[in-house]
Amino acid sequence: MKLKKLNEGLKESLINNGLTEANVLQQDTFSTIKSGADCLILAPVGSGKTTTIVINVIQQLVKEGEQSPRALIVVQDKDKVLEMIAMFEKYGKHTDLTVFGVNEKGDMEYDKNFISGGIDVLVGTPGKLSEMFTTAGYNVNRLKMFIVDDADPILKLRHETRIMRISNSIVKTQRIIFATDLTERVESLADKMLDEPFEFDYDDEDFEEDEDEEAESGDVEEVKED
Repeated sequence: MKLKKLNEGLKESLINNGLTEANVLQQDTFSTIKSGADCLILAPVGSGKTTTIVINVIQQLVKEGEQSPRALIVVQDKDKVLEMIAMFEKYGKHTDLTVFGVNEKGDMEYDKNFISGGIDVLVGTPGKLSEMFTTAGYNVNRLKMFIVDDADPILKLRHETRIMRISNSIVKTQRIIFATDLTERVESLADKMLDEPFEFDYDDEDFEEDEDEEAESGDVEEVKED
């Protein structure tokens, strides 16, 4: 991923927050995700999976949107919802994207009313998203991206049926699964949900190389605007 390939609002936010160099995960997956292909991405904890999601969603949705969500992101729990919303606020500061998060502790009617007013990105737990979907809480017909973040712990709680119920209702969209390990449940979900996916598989050593290169080069230089 090169910063010059990013939209200007996202690029400015990344530079302002000191993120001027992509790590191996972001570098390798950027073009494939940008192409709209389905992906299965396996990478260790701390490898920047959430950041990768946020960067790519902002990049894909910069153009004027629809009344209904264009990206739907499934996360494990309320804490992960809040973490991702905060990251969208951080890196999407110079865009007009509206991002909203839902979880089991939220008020259903408030959530529905907010979403009906028009949002670009909906982040939520599988239980709440499934419940809202079955009660017409949001429209999936305009989705460009359907993403499952940290699939391993989500599937341990047996949310596969809820995820597939939503996925099967979407006529056409890009589907991406992020996970730490290729467990039987992750592999099963990928087989059912993804269409001829590109697969990326990393281990801790891949990111140790990134750290070694940064240490050798010293402080990362700020990338100047073109």
